[in-house]
Amino acid sequence: MIVAADQGLSYGSIEWALTVLALVAPFAGARLGGFIFVPVERAFIALARRRGLAVLAVGLTELVLRLAMLPVAPVPKPFVPDDFSFLLAADTFAHGRLTNPTPTLWQHFESLQIDMTPTYGSMYFPAQGLALAAGKVLFGTPWAGLLIVSALACAALCWMLQAWLPPGWALLGGLMMVMRLGLFSYWINTYTGAGMIGALGGALVLGAFPRLMRYTRHRDALLLGAGIVILALTRPYEGFLLCMPVLAVLLRWIWRGKNRPATGVLLRTAALPLAMVIAAGAWMAYYDKQAFGSPTTLPYTVNRQTYAMAPYYVWQNLRPEPHYRFREMREFYYQDEVKAVWEIKKPMGLLFVSFKKTLGCIYFFSAVVLMPPLVMTRRVLKDRRVRFLVLALLIFAAGLSIEIFMIPHYLAPFTAVIYGLGLQALRHLRAWKLGGRRFGVGMARLLVTSCVVLCGVRVMAGPLQIHVQQWPVGFWAGNWFGPDPDFGRPRAEMEAALERLPGKQLVLVRYEPTHEPMSEWVYNGADLEAAKVVWAREMDSADNKMLFDHYRGRRVWLVEPDANPPKIEPYPGLEGLAQRRGEFPANSDKGMGR
Repeated sequence: MIVAADQGLSYGSIEWALTVLALVAPFAGARLGGFIFVPVERAFIALARRRGLAVLAVGLTELVLRLAMLPVAPVPKPFVPDDFSFLLAADTFAHGRLTNPTPTLWQHFESLQIDMTPTYGSMYFPAQGLALAAGKVLFGTPWAGLLIVSALACAALCWMLQAWLPPGWALLGGLMMVMRLGLFSYWINTYTGAGMIGALGGALVLGAFPRLMRYTRHRDALLLGAGIVILALTRPYEGFLLCMPVLAVLLRWIWRGKNRPATGVLLRTAALPLAMVIAAGAWMAYYDKQAFGSPTTLPYTVNRQTYAMAPYYVWQNLRPEPHYRFREMREFYYQDEVKAVWEIKKPMGLLFVSFKKTLGCIYFFSAVVLMPPLVMTRRVLKDRRVRFLVLALLIFAAGLSIEIFMIPHYLAPFTAVIYGLGLQALRHLRAWKLGGRRFGVGMARLLVTSCVVLCGVRVMAGPLQIHVQQWPVGFWAGNWFGPDPDFGRPRAEMEAALERLPGKQLVLVRYEPTHEPMSEWVYNGADLEAAKVVWAREMDSADNKMLFDHYRGRRVWLVEPDANPPKIEPYPGLEGLAQRRGEFPANSDKGMGR
């Protein structure tokens, strides 16, 4: 990554330098730094052997470190469509509703990832919205719910790994997830994607089922059931890909297992988890009926049928172009999505896109610093200890290859699989010898140390003038670091200023022809009629007049997000009438951050 000199060092160059140093330095001395690493590793293993305490330590580490980072990485502001959609779900659930009635004049409020008919709400599965709603109700901010889920996911990963790897490596895996995903990734620094919830569900499933086969405890059965429910309410397709091999192994164990308990014990152990799964399925059907009009109409379906041309799977054809009322929405669905379909339909397109997906998956979880252990892939594939995880990953890869799109949170249910195999590769690297000398020990130690150092570099990037590339690499693709705190700030500050004004406000948004569709400003909460500030799209004069009449008594503003800086002013042509009615005083744009 090359940056201008006045930007200082780049984060990417530092990461590459540390990675190369970790691979080269051990050849200067195979036991380089042993007097430091050995006592640290002994203390680390002593903690890891206290398994319950290790799991708790991982969860608390995530909570404490992320809260401590708030001065440099504050509570995120929504800035992409998915953020606003999940926050709408949170607001809806916090109001005690599953969905909302279609707003009057709903065409003014159309936006990406939002359903307007048959009801008004988020297009997504409800798990992320429920977690955000819990944070909003209990702590006053939706992000608190996401932070708690993130701590639970990191702790659950450590617990899962304890069933597959030695305790020291399980603890390391949990802390690596804290550093990699729990501090700087968009899974915690935006409201998008339900990545942490998916990771939590997958870790519970993969941690519970080997324990269930070993001990047949009710506790493990309940955790298995909880993991399945979380996946069903978050990412059911990827969750199914994970649960399919788990179910196959459990059925084989029940049918032919040498240590299988009595049938009565099995039935008693399975009763409550099965009831949980059935109840979750019934609730999901009820939710679908309320939100989308039918118990068999899943989230995504209505929204994609209404707006999208691109299908989800490679064998499907493009849908006819629907009628778009707004250029920005067509730009998103046509330019951003249809191009991906054309790419995959080209000769060798599927192979090329699958290769890019694979690289994207690896880079999301490993970045550069954790790629060297992948040289041990052949040994990992032959390793009986993680054979099931390899099988699960192959099934997932096959399932992912038939999807046209891939965003990192699609991988969330398989986070535990990826970490398990990655740590096993690091174990093999640590055991690597050359000429009888254990160079791999030094490499493994220095790679882990580099991860810790890079966390400090990222936190101090501002004061040290270290350039961290943000959009789009830092958001969807690379993501060792999260979005810039400035993302979403103009809209958030403008809305906060409007909230401080007396009375209710109506904001019409006018975009330039070059507007970036992902930078959407027209989003609202669950109750538009009661909202202090309502955001709407500017339409023609007749439609606007109907909107003004319906929201009579509100101050009316025009916002132009593409101005530099974004501009807000009283809506042209209404100033005199509005002032005579007392809707807003002259010079009322003061204090609006202009």
